[in-house]
Amino acid sequence: MSKPTPLSGFPELLPEQRFVEQQVVDTLRRTFELHGFAGIETRAVEPLDQLLRKGDTSKEVYLLRRLHEESAEGHAGLGLHFDLTVPFARYVLENAGKLEFPFRRYQIQKVWRGERPQEGRYREFTQADIDIVGRDVLPFHHDVEVTRVMVDALSRLTFLPGFRLQVNNRKLIQGFYAGLGIASGDATDEVMRVVDKLDKLPVDRVRSMLVEEAGVDEKTADRVLSLATIRAADDSFVEAVRALGVEHELLDEGLAELAELVTACAGLVTDRVRVEADLSIARGLDYYTGTVFETRLDGYESLGSICSGGRYDALASDGRTTYPGVGISLGLSRVLVTLASRTGLAADRKVPSAVLVAVTDEASRSDSEAVATALRERGIPCEVSANAQKFGKQIRYAERRGIPFVWFAQEDGTHQAKDIRSGEQVAADPAAWSPPEEDLRPRVLRSSTTDVQEKKQ
Repeated sequence: MSKPTPLSGFPELLPEQRFVEQQVVDTLRRTFELHGFAGIETRAVEPLDQLLRKGDTSKEVYLLRRLHEESAEGHAGLGLHFDLTVPFARYVLENAGKLEFPFRRYQIQKVWRGERPQEGRYREFTQADIDIVGRDVLPFHHDVEVTRVMVDALSRLTFLPGFRLQVNNRKLIQGFYAGLGIASGDATDEVMRVVDKLDKLPVDRVRSMLVEEAGVDEKTADRVLSLATIRAADDSFVEAVRALGVEHELLDEGLAELAELVTACAGLVTDRVRVEADLSIARGLDYYTGTVFETRLDGYESLGSICSGGRYDALASDGRTTYPGVGISLGLSRVLVTLASRTGLAADRKVPSAVLVAVTDEASRSDSEAVATALRERGIPCEVSANAQKFGKQIRYAERRGIPFVWFAQEDGTHQAKDIRSGEQVAADPAAWSPPEEDLRPRVLRSSTTDVQEKKQ
């Protein structure tokens, strides 16, 4: 077999990188469950008519050819899900009679998207979503709760750089535009679509697009951009918006909701964590109806948003009952694969083993296995040496894997454990000895991001 060629857009992690991913997933799961969210997993395949119902995403969907051709359920075809929101909406509708509302769910799962691979954008990747869904109504305080939960979760990932969660409200935007005379829904959506490009294009270019593509006059374009430039870490943005002289009932509602959310998150702000109102955030998807989120890592702004979402009042409906919700999605692969590539983010050893039990000779291997069994029974990860080589070679075997301790059986029946980093060797009893707590599991190494980034540039 010839050497395989890597597939672009399908990242695979080395063991020491995979450990970091597992630690992140465990941290997120524990945090979400601390806040009362239940974990679910949905199937990887959805009917194409469901995947495509929220706009033209046909270029993003991977078809399953055999199922596509032989589907027995009468669907026009089946494809892999490209996010976790569409399958979650379907899951709620199918299981509404068995769920308690408001239903609080988290979901950490792979998704597939057929886009051009680049840093932070992959064809197969892992997302972590949380949502709260109600039946017919969902009070606004759940928007605040979802924000606080995700800020809490991100704050616990201490290896991350600082981050900034930016929040806006579609009611505020739509009310402001209506106050300017942009009345139709299509016109409002087009203006928001253009404004959403402010993080990628110069202001002058966006202004030209507002006039040429969205069809607003130059004065209106300037006022639209005046709103989009407002940012604040507290509720002072309310007065800044009022100063623009636009009045509308929906604008008032959006301002009040956004002010409540930013104020409620003030106690979570630290040197690493900021929550701010950013009135340029619009989110391109048409199902958002209120709060919208985006999150950016300090020093990695080129990645765009790593954590996004918002309020949707009618994403799921069976014609009789509507299920409004609010949610936010973290792009795990976008963050972890990028940090692994740029900074060397990884665990400090390639294997989970804290101890390598040396083998004196093959005849005594069963004795070494017995030691390993005794250590494992007390929760100490270990492995037995693969070969009965000279002890120096067995120590080097442990060094290459990052295993901190090597265990030796003595001729008199006693045992010793050696810290191969310091050279310290002590008497040890398989039924009582334990490594220090910090050595029991691999630790995440935080490399100097600045040096690596500067070399990249």
